[in-house]
Amino acid sequence: MRDTAQPVAVVTAIMPSGSSSSSASSASTSVLPVYHGATLSSFTSIAMDPHPLIAFALRLPSRMSTALKAASKDWDAEGAHMVVNLLSAAQQSLARKFARPDLYHDPFGSTHYRLNADGIPILDGSLGALTCRLVSAALPLYDRAYLKVLGVDEPPEAVIPKLQRGGVISELFVAEVLRVEESTALYEGQDDLQSLPLLYHRQAFTTILPPPTPLNPPDEE
Repeated sequence: MRDTAQPVAVVTAIMPSGSSSSSASSASTSVLPVYHGATLSSFTSIAMDPHPLIAFALRLPSRMSTALKAASKDWDAEGAHMVVNLLSAAQQSLARKFARPDLYHDPFGSTHYRLNADGIPILDGSLGALTCRLVSAALPLYDRAYLKVLGVDEPPEAVIPKLQRGGVISELFVAEVLRVEESTALYEGQDDLQSLPLLYHRQAFTTILPPPTPLNPPDEE
């Protein structure tokens, strides 16, 4: 899969009250919402009809997973759970910033963003942003029994510590797109890069270039 280019996105959400996050910086966090963001390299669109659906995976432990589960506790409540920001080729540094919370403790403090109607950050300069709502609980990709019969004898809380000793574990999130948000230009002098997608290929960021020959030449008569 390293030879297959993947789109890069940053998912943003609101952390549950009382949680620490990269945007917490003062006592005012007890009043103001605390935002969290995470870079995705597993994002994909999985359906358009009858509902527009997207999916992505998160490695555990994950503060973003905690935020999304807290936001979706009340499935009957109206509103979105997250925003998926599709990064442009001009946003490589932004992708790194939200991928390394150990190095960047306050990524929102140095990032241009605005809030959608649900109060969730939309990152300026991206190709576009999708306001989304989870359609189900996260699927535990580490649990073969769950994936086989959609049920599990042991609760995930009991399975995770066993698997953490053996390698990476992750969860799959599936969400419905509620709105496509208007993108906002940001990077002066980089118009070309802002119109191209940021891709992850062979463990490095890249983007697309016009092929030397047409991929779909006209049929010969």
